[in-house]
Amino acid sequence: MKVRSVKLREAHKAPTNGCPSFCSVVWDQQAQHLVTASSSDPTVSIHNPLLPSAPPKLLRHHRDGVTAIALSPNSTCLASGSIDHSVKLYKFPSGEFETNVTRFTLPIRVLAFNKSGTLLAAAGDDEGIKLINTVDGSIARVLKGHKGLITGLGFDPNSEYLASIDSNGTLIYWELQSGSTLHTLKGIAPDLGLDLSVMNVLSWSPDGETLAVPGLRNDVVMYDRDTAEKLFSLRGDHTQPICFLAWSPNGKYMATAGLDKQVLVWDVDKKQDIDRQKFDVRICCLAWKPTGNALAVIDVMGKYGVWESVVPSSMKSPTEDIPNLHTKNSNGLLFFEEEDQQPSVSGSLSDLGEDSLGESEPPSRKRQRKQSAYENDFEEDGFEELSLSLKVESCKKPHHMHKASKEDANEVQRSKGTSSRLKMQEAFQPGATPMQLGKRRFLCYNMLGSITTMEHDGYSHIEIDFHDTSRGPRVPSMNDHFGFTMASLNEKGSVFANRCKGEKNMSTLMYRPFSSWANNSEWSMRFEGEEAKVVALGTSWVAAVTSLNFLRIFTEGGLQKHVLSLDGPVVTASGFEDELAVVTHAAECLPSNEQMLEFRIFNISNGTQPLRGRLPLTPGSHLTWFGFSDEGQLSSYDSKGVLRVFTSQFGGSWLPLFSASKEKKSDENYWVVGLNASKLFCIVCKNPELFPQVMPKPVLTLLNLSLPLASSDLGADALENEFILNGMHLSQIQKQVEEISGAGLDTTLLDDEAFNVEAAQDKCILRLIASCCNGDKLVRATELVKLLSLEKSVRGAIKLVTVLKLPNLAERFNSILEERLLSESKGTWQTILPSSSRYALTKDLAFTKSSASTERSSHLETNGCLLSSPILSAPLFTKKAKPQGAKVEVENQTAKLDDTGKGKKIEEVKTAAKVNNTGELKKVGELNPVQPTRSFNPFSKSLNNQEKKAEVDQVQPNRPSNPFLKSSVK
Repeated sequence: MKVRSVKLREAHKAPTNGCPSFCSVVWDQQAQHLVTASSSDPTVSIHNPLLPSAPPKLLRHHRDGVTAIALSPNSTCLASGSIDHSVKLYKFPSGEFETNVTRFTLPIRVLAFNKSGTLLAAAGDDEGIKLINTVDGSIARVLKGHKGLITGLGFDPNSEYLASIDSNGTLIYWELQSGSTLHTLKGIAPDLGLDLSVMNVLSWSPDGETLAVPGLRNDVVMYDRDTAEKLFSLRGDHTQPICFLAWSPNGKYMATAGLDKQVLVWDVDKKQDIDRQKFDVRICCLAWKPTGNALAVIDVMGKYGVWESVVPSSMKSPTEDIPNLHTKNSNGLLFFEEEDQQPSVSGSLSDLGEDSLGESEPPSRKRQRKQSAYENDFEEDGFEELSLSLKVESCKKPHHMHKASKEDANEVQRSKGTSSRLKMQEAFQPGATPMQLGKRRFLCYNMLGSITTMEHDGYSHIEIDFHDTSRGPRVPSMNDHFGFTMASLNEKGSVFANRCKGEKNMSTLMYRPFSSWANNSEWSMRFEGEEAKVVALGTSWVAAVTSLNFLRIFTEGGLQKHVLSLDGPVVTASGFEDELAVVTHAAECLPSNEQMLEFRIFNISNGTQPLRGRLPLTPGSHLTWFGFSDEGQLSSYDSKGVLRVFTSQFGGSWLPLFSASKEKKSDENYWVVGLNASKLFCIVCKNPELFPQVMPKPVLTLLNLSLPLASSDLGADALENEFILNGMHLSQIQKQVEEISGAGLDTTLLDDEAFNVEAAQDKCILRLIASCCNGDKLVRATELVKLLSLEKSVRGAIKLVTVLKLPNLAERFNSILEERLLSESKGTWQTILPSSSRYALTKDLAFTKSSASTERSSHLETNGCLLSSPILSAPLFTKKAKPQGAKVEVENQTAKLDDTGKGKKIEEVKTAAKVNNTGELKKVGELNPVQPTRSFNPFSKSLNNQEKKAEVDQVQPNRPSNPFLKSSVK
């Protein structure tokens, strides 16, 4: 026999210690892709067999070696199992990660799909087989019966049975409908010991009538589908045990790999080998090409190749006359959807019960099934072709009586698949991680600290830790006998709640203050027939939202203060001081699978609802975090990695302040903890993990907030980002000043902070002006100079453009400065009342702030309050003037400017403003004192455009009316 060599290529790097690994290889349905994996490599590789030299597509989602891979029969779903105990699903052939379907307590060793792809069987070192519904990821059933590492799984093509084999050589037949054990055959395969690079495997023949298993005599043993009786064996030139086997697509041939480094190809009907290949390294996995005469192989060092023309051309092709099992194929979910129906083999079971004690009965289960299917049956030793057809028909007949019902079940399954894609998001607790068997998890993790729990001997052990021990007391751990599943934490205490449990279907809410003047200040509430979904804490209140869409608000002492009905199922909630923010579903999901969410903010102390509106999400995403920033700004983060912050701009809008797609690496996920004015606090999780583990202790990562700006033609994206963020920060300070001054408190510290931010903003604007000048964007530079807050900054801009030899622009900047000074000079005659102003200005000196439009001016006069727009212009924060001061100076009140104007005494322009002790203002050199020609509205803080133009024209008619804008919109 002629021996041909097979060229192998490296798919996975060999282990550094030289030890063999178990490697896997599978074809897709159309033979367009080859998928490989290795137990020493956490990567799954997708190869193009037509271009073997092209680099493969790599899926890097596991944290340890991949021990098992499986493709659904239609090749749209790829599953992988790993030493890291997880089973993951991907879209195929794109390789896009879809979900973690389950986790085991020990490594995974084998995966298998059923014929329809709706069930995935997974097993490994923990001796249990999980049957996973791939439609929704639920665990349909767990099969237990093995006493060793499970290394082989296989659904029979009719989806009636599952066969499994372990490292001890024990084979078990399972009936899927009942989950019971049909046959247990011990010691029929080699005992592998502790060598994890060798697997006991099994494989059903394509017609579903025969199960092939490695034997004890370096052979392959065939077992009957129904009776588990030994039929025959394939024994040839293997000198050591067989470690892998695979049927050809038509079931006529079989390929076997042995520990002797040989691969043999068998003619099953003739029970003899027809070809062989000797390799330098042991082959550990084989896969027949679905559409041709070829065999893919991979060795224990991670090298793979394709053996072409495996079957001699004079013999029938391995893809010719493939059995068609569509008519006898079950939907794979029979034991969920049709439990009330008789199993497909129920006739034989009932018949068998009459003579179940008779040992002389021939393979009765199989024969009686045939007899119930046919009035005129044939003897089993009849013609071979008729016998084969009977075997096929014997599987068809029992299923025929339920054909219509199965079609209905399939239709229901399809509709379930559609509804699952449009499923409304379940409620979640911000900062909580999912339950993991045998592991400690977070009930709450926020900017203050964390609450962790782990179940142990029927109860849970809860610990509370603060990131900064100076911010909170040391809280002793507690034993939790309620099984709390969610929690919230602030400086004063913690609140816990659990899901419904017990005979009364009761949910428990418990609050534990960290300190109290009274003994036994802890309290709890019980909700009968009502389940707590989300909990939140504030300054002096505790809130819980329940499954009945009730918002229950309690005082710190446990008084039930409010019960409100929400108009949609809750998604999440968060508290900050007096404010409670709640997110609910506003409507069903859109056909594009977009969640329709609504948020509202309750002020608990005032009993008001100041805000309500739709919560924006990135298309196709769901909400993953919701809460308040350190400064009290409402924020959200979705599964596409977009952070949004609510601002008062434009009547209340959400600003996207961070996009993970521009920041993170491809193998990272961000789990959000909180944020402040400039940073996002998160924990970086390696793909595919979406949440952190308690141990080792997570490390907080600080990321700069960055708006998803368009690529600027100036190449100054960072400066534009800083410009918008500074404006937003100023807006926030203005809001705080308004609240504090409204309460009659001193705002000096906030005024100082505002001046510092304004100085920083002016520096940023000056750098943007420089970029505009270099990029020949002079109109944009003119727009920017109008946004400078400080006179000194404008003079710096004039000097900058002068140095850059732009005289026309310098003249425009001079004009803007003159108009600004003129506007301010008129403002000295205006009296501003502190009762309607957000800034407490003295009666000795007051400056007016001009508005950007007549509409804005009239709005301000009507409402008697100042609105701010930190993006359009930076607000001018004016410190109280000294009564005896003869000159208003801002040089010592601001931070130094950059090299274009910082700290340098620049050449004075033609105009300068001086104020004498009586408050009279004179224009030096050119302008005569301007006297007011009308009375001023004391509540107005701006002049409208027409008034400004008229008064400016009286002084300098040749100048265009364009006052320096210093107003801001809230």
